[in-house]
Amino acid sequence: MATAEPKIALVCDWLTTVGGAEKVLLKLHQMYPKAPIYTSQYSKKGITWFDDADVRTGWMQHLPSSMRRFFAPLRANYFKHLDLSGYDLIISVTGAEAKGVKKGNATHLCYCHVPTQYYWQMYDDYIKNPGFGILNPLMRFGLKILVKPLRKADFNAALKPDKFITISTYAAHQIRHYYTRESIIIHPPVSVKSFADHKAGKSQTKEHNKSAKSQAEVIHSSVENSDSETRTKPYIITSRQVTWKHHNIAIKACLTLNRPLVIIGDGPEHKNLVKLANNSPLISFFPTMEQPELKNHLKKARAFLFPSLEPFGIAPVEALAAGCPVIAYEQGGSEDFIKDGENGVFFAKQSTRSLIDAIKRFEKLEERLDKAKIATSALPFSEENFEKAIKKEVKNAQKSI
Repeated sequence: MATAEPKIALVCDWLTTVGGAEKVLLKLHQMYPKAPIYTSQYSKKGITWFDDADVRTGWMQHLPSSMRRFFAPLRANYFKHLDLSGYDLIISVTGAEAKGVKKGNATHLCYCHVPTQYYWQMYDDYIKNPGFGILNPLMRFGLKILVKPLRKADFNAALKPDKFITISTYAAHQIRHYYTRESIIIHPPVSVKSFADHKAGKSQTKEHNKSAKSQAEVIHSSVENSDSETRTKPYIITSRQVTWKHHNIAIKACLTLNRPLVIIGDGPEHKNLVKLANNSPLISFFPTMEQPELKNHLKKARAFLFPSLEPFGIAPVEALAAGCPVIAYEQGGSEDFIKDGENGVFFAKQSTRSLIDAIKRFEKLEERLDKAKIATSALPFSEENFEKAIKKEVKNAQKSI
């Protein structure tokens, strides 16, 4: 007798912008299209990926989504009282408060990017610059006053899920340290095939496409004829423009070295970054763009700059898949996908000087880097591997239901 499909609910902190967490949720929605998505706030203008989904919000939807970072205590209370006990299985995608839902007898798999950063590992950074402009003093004061009870509430919320899944070795260490919970690692899904040449992909047989070996062949054919004239190519950085991602380091380093830099994306730091670039012809800004156009930029780039401390980093892995080497800060998720001297290089400090030294070292060895091998290094982080691993966890959870 066939086992009945479990009744599944998906949960996330918010759906207001496009980012890595939203890419994970999108893949889960594609895997389980009948599962409703519960969240605190949903902005169809900010993200259009879930137009076909059953997205369910509550009273927080009436608050301005642009001010969501103000609402962390309210959001914790919202999820604390969100009763999902009518489901068999809950899958939360969270780096904040969504892990705290009421689960009753349901099994709760928590796909946690990292413990809530503004309470724990990045608290000092948020206190230094909360990112609210003229409201920074108010936010700084409020966070200092409330951080102890908020940490306690966040820790208690982290006790609720039955199992933690996380995105990298670094994130697993953070979850163990701050939440005293063990977790398994399932790297986020990256559209590896999409960032390789689709024409090359079409030339492969169906049998080959079923194996990792054939995927490597597809990628190899897409990058082996890439332009070898690298000296005039720009460096590139693509991510949401917020203070802790340190775009400023990339700009200063490229201005100092007289190297062109392409910056793709937007965010609250955009005006400050434009001001820092000071109308230099070396620095080019582009808005967030669709995947085909982004792929073209990555394939034309000399290297991807990744100066932020991230629990993983989908954007740099997309760059690798396009055959673009990565120059990364040597902490966080980058340690799971960068092999120094093979598909990129590391730098030790989040400083302009350290990044400059890394760029110089990269330029001395870049001719020895094999673009096909760089692209192949992204294969372990494919959507197919993510889906296979998640389905295994869901199957195991279903046995306990």
